[in-house]
Amino acid sequence: MSYENPWLHNGNIIDSEILDNYLGFVYLITNLTNNRKYIGKKLLKFSRTKMLKGKKKRTSIESDWRDYYSSSNELVEDVNEIGNHNFKREILKLCKTKNECNYWEAKFQFENDVLLKPDEWYNGWIMVRVRRSKSLV
Repeated sequence: MSYENPWLHNGNIIDSEILDNYLGFVYLITNLTNNRKYIGKKLLKFSRTKMLKGKKKRTSIESDWRDYYSSSNELVEDVNEIGNHNFKREILKLCKTKNECNYWEAKFQFENDVLLKPDEWYNGWIMVRVRRSKSLV
């Protein structure tokens, strides 16, 4: 499957078949014009509740991960202004649970001091809620 400005993982283009066993990923987006970066996480699927025949049923729908460029308004504005071809999107870690995504996102953000270097990073805040789970141990 092909999509514009694909995500890379270990130098390889990622498509949905590779991601079937994962819930989400932690990513790095790099602005190729000024080398400014952003670390974030993205879930691949969302749970929704539907009413079917008078009963609630949970369903899973794919997210917009192919076209996603972060929750940072500043980064999204730059993508819209200079074009997505000026950005490199890399998957740092594939994750099987939300807790795993939360943990790795915060770990990479703290390791890179993203809040202390606003000229190098788009990240403006770190918000994390993690609990121990079997996937982290």
